[in-house]
Amino acid sequence: MPARPPVPPFTYESAVEKVRRAEDAWNSRDPEKVSLAYTPDSRWRNRAEFVHGRDEIVAFLTRKWRRELDYRLVKELWTFREDRIAVRFAYESHDDSGNWFRSFGNENWEFDGDGLMRTRLACINDLPISESERRFRWPSGPRPDGHPGLTELGF
Repeated sequence: MPARPPVPPFTYESAVEKVRRAEDAWNSRDPEKVSLAYTPDSRWRNRAEFVHGRDEIVAFLTRKWRRELDYRLVKELWTFREDRIAVRFAYESHDDSGNWFRSFGNENWEFDGDGLMRTRLACINDLPISESERRFRWPSGPRPDGHPGLTELGF
């Protein structure tokens, strides 16, 4: 399998780059593309759901983005060391009834030597918001350069 740079051990700059690449991939809402950043036997805990391997990652993300419409995500580096990165994030989405939510969370990531994520542990809380309270309004796809991050938004 090809390496997925940046690879550990991480520097501050490479950890920030890894976080932004993950954010951009998730904002693509392409489960197959996203799954390629994980080891074939990757293990996740996402809320109370446990996911093992790429096939389950694809199934999980497919379900997720069928429920969470107009999904927009911002991730921010919290800390890093050697082959691990911790991030905090927020995303906004709505359900099929038009109810908007802002979801806040933290993730702990562990990578193999090729830069593929082998472990992802996520804790997430949801806050109902009105459409007028949305802060992530860019067109579908990656967050534009210059769009405020979580710290700048006060999250």
